[in-house]
Amino acid sequence: MTDYDIFDVANWFLAKEPMTHKKLQKLCYYAVAWGYAVLNREICEYSEFQAWVHGPVSKTLYDRYRGVQFWEKITPNDTCKCSFDKELNSFLQRVWETYGDQSGDSLELLTHIEPPWKKARKGCGIDEKCTTPINVAAMKKYYRSIYTGGNE
Repeated sequence: MTDYDIFDVANWFLAKEPMTHKKLQKLCYYAVAWGYAVLNREICEYSEFQAWVHGPVSKTLYDRYRGVQFWEKITPNDTCKCSFDKELNSFLQRVWETYGDQSGDSLELLTHIEPPWKKARKGCGIDEKCTTPINVAAMKKYYRSIYTGGNE
């Protein structure tokens, strides 16, 4: 159990800059995935990501911003006044420094070449709807292998 949810993580990124829904989804995915790999824990509640056509998507987060057009930028939700602990704030800052300068489209392409998303979509056509959850163990294994350089 964690003190934070996916909306807290999303608002942390949105405080950095307004962004498209796609970019927000991918940043939150990377925060959750790297959290399993680096911090060895779930960083927030509602952290399940599904293997949708355009990359990993949190259905919970998607439902929150469902009416936003793909080209529109989302701004921070003022109702969230979440204050992360020092470790998690520093961790999210590293995720932002790694991925924050990329567009939603480039982050989508990046997730499409990574094994966790590809494995979850196995057997699905390129444009076929898929709601299969991305396996937490697969995320942890893949991103940890990058973090440790394959040495554990």
